[in-house]
Amino acid sequence: MGSRLDGTTLEGMRAALRGPVVAPGDADYDEARTVYNAMIDRRPAAVVRCADAGDVMNAVDFVRDHGLELAVRGGGHSGAGLCLVDDGVTLDLSPMRGVRVDPVARTAQVGGGGTIGDLDHASHAFGLATPAGIMSTTGVGGLTLGGGHGHLTRRYGLTVDNLLSADVVLADGGFVTADEHAYPDLFWALRGGGGNFGVVTSFTYRLHPVHSVGVGITVWPVDHTREVLSWYRDFLPQAPDDLNGFFAILSVPPAPPFPEELHGHRMCGVVWCWTGDLAELDQALAGVEDAGRPAFHFTAPMPYPALQTMFDGLIPAGLQWYWRGDFFDRITDAAADVHLKYGENLPTDLSTMHLYPVDGAAARVAGDATAWSHRDAVWSGVIGGIDPSPDNAGLVKQWCADYWSELHPHSMGGSYVNFIGEDEGQDRVRATYRDHYDRLAEVKKTYDPGNLFHANQNIGPAS
Repeated sequence: MGSRLDGTTLEGMRAALRGPVVAPGDADYDEARTVYNAMIDRRPAAVVRCADAGDVMNAVDFVRDHGLELAVRGGGHSGAGLCLVDDGVTLDLSPMRGVRVDPVARTAQVGGGGTIGDLDHASHAFGLATPAGIMSTTGVGGLTLGGGHGHLTRRYGLTVDNLLSADVVLADGGFVTADEHAYPDLFWALRGGGGNFGVVTSFTYRLHPVHSVGVGITVWPVDHTREVLSWYRDFLPQAPDDLNGFFAILSVPPAPPFPEELHGHRMCGVVWCWTGDLAELDQALAGVEDAGRPAFHFTAPMPYPALQTMFDGLIPAGLQWYWRGDFFDRITDAAADVHLKYGENLPTDLSTMHLYPVDGAAARVAGDATAWSHRDAVWSGVIGGIDPSPDNAGLVKQWCADYWSELHPHSMGGSYVNFIGEDEGQDRVRATYRDHYDRLAEVKKTYDPGNLFHANQNIGPAS
């Protein structure tokens, strides 16, 4: 790997593909290499906007045969920017975002470049949904291949627990459909093993009856963080699976439903999602007063896609991002002290910390059923240093790294793979997959022995 893409090779690629191939000097080059995280500034030699699976197959063959570096972009939300590679080729799947819902079978097939918003829009028309993230702009590809958690996880499991099959272009350019019966080893690895095994051109998901959900937002002054976490760590794991609630440290945004007098204040809080009887929403949340009187408590029924889009405007594309994560099976008093310390010193108004529940239905799946190796975790945490200005990139990165360093000793050692930064090293990848790592390396050896797909949190082929 590491060959250069010269003009003759570029024209050969353009002739072989239906979709456009964008290169330096083209009018739309800067737009084509732009991803969600503005801290990422990479210059690929070409961005191939794949029109269909045939384009992906031809592009993989072309890149492999010419010894070029390869990256794959779905929704472009990779915080580490792993969907771009300097001087190499990015396969951009964003034109492939069609969704087909079968309301009788309760399934949805989504193109590899589709977003959560695409999936939610199509499935909501039939009163159906599947667990997938908390922002509609996230690509289904990276989310699913990493495991996928969201507002419906305690009720219906991880995204990968609802993946029924995947169409995959392999390193040799071949095309397969992997499921529990065909290529079961590959299907196992795709459910949490990241983009190490091929390019997924479509995902087929199981859907569940979800139309409107009960939404709640409860916030307390940030100096109540210890007390709120002490209550939350006991309350939520004992709550019905119908109740999901992710804990956050935040600056209150200047937008509804928050009252103006809270705008800009540092707070801790929980964003709730209730999939039970909507008439029982307030009863399900009656215990919030046990954590101390909230500064603000809001509940309302709303269509599920409205909840999924709630944060899109608050954290749009084009911001400076740096994040790190960890899994937790408990929230210790010492960890709560760390959250208070860094929550009181948020470096910017958009910087935040979230604890996403991954218990409930997700915890009842067998530990070896998928590549996701932390079925014993209760929360997946992420610290995000965020700001619009490049001048603050160093500030938010340092705050995030310091926060993570103090919190990490209270974690399980590994992280949701999508929350690992590019600079954290191979030991973090091994810690994330635990005793699944060697099995994943064997699958890698079978389907990608040359490690063509290595622009990711990489799992090398077994030797």
